[in-house]
Amino acid sequence: MDSIADWYKVDSKLVLSIITAESNFKVNAKSNADAHGLMQLIPATAERFNVKNAYNASQNIKGGVKYLRWLLSYYRGDVTLATAAYNAGEGAVDKYKGVPPYKETRAYVKKVLGLYQLKRHEFDESITDASPAFRKVSYN
Repeated sequence: MDSIADWYKVDSKLVLSIITAESNFKVNAKSNADAHGLMQLIPATAERFNVKNAYNASQNIKGGVKYLRWLLSYYRGDVTLATAAYNAGEGAVDKYKGVPPYKETRAYVKKVLGLYQLKRHEFDESITDASPAFRKVSYN
């Protein structure tokens, strides 16, 4: 897991915090929302990040870390927003311009941040454009 996190330049402690909150390290975990495996990937996210078998630990972690890296780029290193989006989707975070007012998401963010303890993470801005919440308004 460390090598996957290192390869994608995502702090392994953040990945472990997500796995703890998502599945508590149960490889065969399945949620009511049809999320699968260690990092609880829903089918659309698994497909988006080229995961063929979400119950395969290596594929699941690679896909989850790639998604987390994308979210960190999209939210410009803001761990709170990236974590909220990992749980509720980036559409919900963008809609509410922050952590959505969902009880589950707020508890999830609190749990992950309690484990991880850092609010900022390095990111690669070349991966994706920033969320609309981070785009500068031009008045030209």
